[in-house]
Amino acid sequence: MIKEFKAFLMKGNVLDLAVAVIMATYFGHIINSLVNDILMPVVGKMIGGVDFAQLKYVIQDASEAVMEGDVVITDAIGEVAIYYGTFINHIITFVIVALCIFMIVRAYNKSQKPKEEEAPAPAGPSEIDLLKEIRDSLKQ
Repeated sequence: MIKEFKAFLMKGNVLDLAVAVIMATYFGHIINSLVNDILMPVVGKMIGGVDFAQLKYVIQDASEAVMEGDVVITDAIGEVAIYYGTFINHIITFVIVALCIFMIVRAYNKSQKPKEEEAPAPAGPSEIDLLKEIRDSLKQ
């Protein structure tokens, strides 16, 4: 069983897949950093100093626990908000990753040799022509 497992791991496809997963993971981190640390601050500055990561719509403000003596009347409730700025960051990250993947696939496809199409077989005589020849040879 151990030998089979070792043979499975040593196959080229498994190693290629492992390398691809690791590369994709860190490629994603690089793109996230590009969007969050470089692009979004510039975009935020251009539209008036807005930090997209902090954009949110507050549904309910945070409340603190109210106590009377040793009895808790209401519990502390954290802020309830929709963080649409983070959502915008993720959309931009997705678009950049999709563009990068498109460029990689496009470059790969161009690097491949175009497949030569097989030339169609030369057209021979049709069945009707063959039957006519047989008829003519029988007449003689």
